[in-house]
Amino acid sequence: MMSPWMTLASLNASPPYIPSKSLLLPPSPLPRCGSHGSLIGTDVTPLDPASIRSEVWYGEESGKYEFTQRGNSLVYSQLYPFKGLLNYTSAIIHHVKLDGLKPGKRYYYKCGDSVLKAMSEEHAFMTLPSSGPDLYPRRIAVVGDLGLTSNSTTTIDHLAMNDPSLILMVGDLTYANQYLTTGGQGASCFSCAFPDAPIRETYQPRWDGWGRFMEPLTSKIPMMVIEGNHEIEPQIEGMTFASYLARFAVPSNESGSNSNFYYSFNAGGVHFIMLGAYVDYNQTGAQYAWLSKDLEQVDRNVTPWIVAAWHPPWYNSYSSHYQEFECMRQEMEELLYSFGVDIVFSGHVHAYERMNRVFNYTLDPCGPVYITVGDGGNIERVDVEHADDPGKCPSQGDNKPEFGGLCHLNFTSGPAKGRFCWEQQPEWSAYRDSSFGHGILEVMNSTYALWTWHRNQDVYGENSKGDQIYIVRQPELCLAKGMVSSEVLHQSHGSLQVPLLWKCKFHLEVMLLCVWLLVKASGLWM
Repeated sequence: MMSPWMTLASLNASPPYIPSKSLLLPPSPLPRCGSHGSLIGTDVTPLDPASIRSEVWYGEESGKYEFTQRGNSLVYSQLYPFKGLLNYTSAIIHHVKLDGLKPGKRYYYKCGDSVLKAMSEEHAFMTLPSSGPDLYPRRIAVVGDLGLTSNSTTTIDHLAMNDPSLILMVGDLTYANQYLTTGGQGASCFSCAFPDAPIRETYQPRWDGWGRFMEPLTSKIPMMVIEGNHEIEPQIEGMTFASYLARFAVPSNESGSNSNFYYSFNAGGVHFIMLGAYVDYNQTGAQYAWLSKDLEQVDRNVTPWIVAAWHPPWYNSYSSHYQEFECMRQEMEELLYSFGVDIVFSGHVHAYERMNRVFNYTLDPCGPVYITVGDGGNIERVDVEHADDPGKCPSQGDNKPEFGGLCHLNFTSGPAKGRFCWEQQPEWSAYRDSSFGHGILEVMNSTYALWTWHRNQDVYGENSKGDQIYIVRQPELCLAKGMVSSEVLHQSHGSLQVPLLWKCKFHLEVMLLCVWLLVKASGLWM
């Protein structure tokens, strides 16, 4: 059993993370924990990380710090070999791993350099519960494509009101690459606004501002992240992801992946898997091999729930990014399905969409519930057009991914057989809404979890919810993987209560089991 730990960072530092079979503490990107500021200009010299210590003092009582832990520090640069573009070098970024933390405990801490007498003000956080089938984080907030706009502020204010104990950030954090290196006004479409730019520039001080913006949350609440396409940020000599890799420490080594682009961790009775869509995901690659091993090691008696997350969705009925990562789906979906992954969160599409349980575009009670929450509030527009709207079906040459190939396909069965797009909302798409917002997952026990999507415009409403369902695990129906077919009929709009009717055909040898479920309860059961 590994010791519980956490990562703490400075102004540009990473949020906390929770390793597999371990606990976590929330670090914070605190300006007061940083030693110097970042630099931007035509000729910049990196700061010396060794010029200041990385220290955290912490304990179980306010003002009494029984423990002290030292960490490491680093800087990174974003350099462009083009005339007129500015270069950037970061402030000193600190990562500190805390050992020996107790589950479900509140800790108080300061960070800084005690030798220089430069310590932050006191902050506090609560550790997550230890792994077990009866212990779960109180609320898990899920948000994607956040950015740094007035809509982002509304989203985070609303999220904070819901008082989560863990935050999942499913990619595209700052949108620093929507700005030229000189800063100024950003653009919702970079190539449209700056057609003569020699490279997809990025204004790195947006990362610094985003860290300060998120400090009130990340100083007290663990936040786990995965990379999106806006974190690629290409620069000199083909280098990519410099800011993401420097600012966020994740339990890659602890979970056996040895890559910051994909990893896993436990939080109570939930095993989380964070996958990388912008690195090799083929079945012959390292990520697939790691994922297969990670899933094999999950003990469902200890962590009954498996929740996966990556940036671009596999199931998406919006015109934007339609079938963009079909190659990744074809490579990985069967593996996730065979191990009974329960829920999948993604972003990328700037709207909300929840799917019915689905596998290979076919309704299936053993498939995961896919949910897209790429509606955090970024500078790019909200996606409103659906691929099934008249005249809005993309061509098969559209929506080229920034990594991987094109695997667009026509459907081979069902109402859309022979076509690239449906002519109506697909049966696997349960609910969709073009609004900014965030989601809250509340896992009740090993069987039931409540999912609620909160729209920004409902922030001041009385108990208003954009979408709400109960997700029900029924592993007994899925013992014979690949031998289950189903038809799920339901609708859910806001607080409307609609009973769920499942017609399940479950083949076990020569037996046919028909299961009819009619549940009268608040929300929708899946």
